[in-house]
Amino acid sequence: MGQEQVGEIRHDRSGISFRPGLEGVPVTQSAICDIDGMQGRLAYRGYPIAELSAHSSFLETTYLLIWGDLPSPQQLRDFEAEVQMHRRVSFRVRDMMKCFPASGHPMDALQSSAASLGLFYSRRAIDDPKYVYNAVVRLIAKIPTMVAAFKLIRKGQDPIQPRDDLAYSANFLYMLTEREPDPLAARVLDRCLILHAEHSLNASTFSARVTASTLTDPYAVVASAVGTLAGPLHGGANEDVLAMLEEIGSPEHAGDYLDEAIASKRKVMGFGHREYRVKDPRAVILQGLAEELFARFGTDEMYDVAKALEAAAATRLGPKGIYPNVDFYSGLVYRKLGIPRDLFTPVFAISRVAGWLAHWREQLGANRIFRPSQIYTGAQNRTWIPSDERVSSTGA
Repeated sequence: MGQEQVGEIRHDRSGISFRPGLEGVPVTQSAICDIDGMQGRLAYRGYPIAELSAHSSFLETTYLLIWGDLPSPQQLRDFEAEVQMHRRVSFRVRDMMKCFPASGHPMDALQSSAASLGLFYSRRAIDDPKYVYNAVVRLIAKIPTMVAAFKLIRKGQDPIQPRDDLAYSANFLYMLTEREPDPLAARVLDRCLILHAEHSLNASTFSARVTASTLTDPYAVVASAVGTLAGPLHGGANEDVLAMLEEIGSPEHAGDYLDEAIASKRKVMGFGHREYRVKDPRAVILQGLAEELFARFGTDEMYDVAKALEAAAATRLGPKGIYPNVDFYSGLVYRKLGIPRDLFTPVFAISRVAGWLAHWREQLGANRIFRPSQIYTGAQNRTWIPSDERVSSTGA
């Protein structure tokens, strides 16, 4: 069935209901993330996203997501110190990455690199709290290092080693350029990571939970989720938003572009979300972050195009519950931070590892391997035919 088919199909024989893409079908219970799509509310473990973005740090939010409560000052210091100590990756991982084709997409490099960590930490002891804690630390610490390393390795350059005196987001920006970032830029990236850290049972998180339900190691869980995020219907939309804004070119063309897209039934990138019928609360915060960056470092002319497009969409698409989503402004923010366009989705992955690991740990708490049913639509009661009596079905 194609993705355009919606609604419920009932199987004649068993009475099992089928909804394409499992839309609206609960498949688990979770205490991690709460979304109210009608009111535009998003909360992690009960804390509104706006409060976390304004007051927390990414590592503190990561701790909250995975262990359920905000850490004490000492717990946070210990967690930050552990992550800092494990930022470096083995030279064998770097050597492996040097064998990747320079033309390869960074998401493919990240998936392979994340999976390779399972070879170095192969002990599977998912019932051991220390093993779980150490696995969380390694993945949160090493994923940014691997993303930054491939950015330079594919250009024939040696990776930049992490700096222990820099905080999490500042260190990532440093590893991209070997320049210490402006504190505002580092704080804006940290807030972006908080905004992208978790969003309920999206495709990559569902992939993580399905993989986790087999009781494999957490490195395979994250690698499977990275592979799912790499698909164009999940990650990468913020790259497409920038391409769309550049195609529009100027604010006065935004309305005509939108009208033509609607008439031709072409998707308008960065608009609409399966969960929200109002403007994505993350998009609201990201727009404010973009304006902070533009005020300090100079504007991006595509921002005026984005605002004009949003204004045009408010009258044309708003009545249908279609508003800007998280991808609409994030690309403009990342570009102003100096992040290359094909690293936008890997940066998303750096953040979402926190949510994936939270769901991994929750899945382990009450595990049952996922084994959904299906509705068979194939042929029935066929009789085997000897090969010399068969007619090719392809006409060859």
